[in-house]
Amino acid sequence: MSLDGTVRYCLDPKVALRAEPFGALAYHYGSRRLTFLRSPELADLLRRLGEFASLDEALSECIPAQSRRSYRRALQSLAESEFICAA
Repeated sequence: MSLDGTVRYCLDPKVALRAEPFGALAYHYGSRRLTFLRSPELADLLRRLGEFASLDEALSECIPAQSRRSYRRALQSLAESEFICAA
């Protein structure tokens, strides 16, 4: 699955986030996978992802320009693991 910047994404309904000092733990109740989110900014982005009309808008609002490429890669990995999905 390739992320489309014009599509609205959200946290999968089967995923729970638990805030941690390093960022958050994400647990997928369907696949029983646990993922460490090692960035508070990434955890915040995931919590707010569904508020934005598109992925590009979410990245522009939440992430500094110089960091967006690495966050997009992280989101790609989360989409492949079904932690996020198209809304």
